[in-house]
Amino acid sequence: MSELVLTLLRLSFLVLIWLLVIVAILVLRRDLRAPRDARMVVPARGGAAAAPGKAPKPVKAKPAKAPKTGVRSLVVTEGPLAGTVIPLGASDVTIGRAPDSTLVLDDDYASNNHARISLSGSTWVVTDLGSTNGTWVGRSRITGPTPLTVGEQLKVGRTVLELRK
Repeated sequence: MSELVLTLLRLSFLVLIWLLVIVAILVLRRDLRAPRDARMVVPARGGAAAAPGKAPKPVKAKPAKAPKTGVRSLVVTEGPLAGTVIPLGASDVTIGRAPDSTLVLDDDYASNNHARISLSGSTWVVTDLGSTNGTWVGRSRITGPTPLTVGEQLKVGRTVLELRK
């Protein structure tokens, strides 16, 4: 090959590398700015969007009525969040590393959406959401929706939880 062809190949390779670096920087910049850009705009009373600098008045939400199961809370007994108490109501409790989970775990052995605890009739049921390392009730890995009893250990990654009255 001639010297000119080699020089053109080198320059085109250099341009390609710089384009990849610029694209990577733009993607990182977009991902780091996403939480600020994704703020919710609450409509004002007239139907128009509220002014960006003015915070809307907080609305007092009525607490959901607790089901009559006798179980009032989910307690983390082992792991980095030991002592955390999650009050149980009518809504599901999601467990995982995802920021929108009810119980957010900073654990390499937990999946983003690891497990869900929901009320089925008068029984609390845990469901594995396709996690890699599994969800354990007692010493058994669960494969489908499994009822939980008071005091029974639920293990997600390195975190152990219990239902309490």
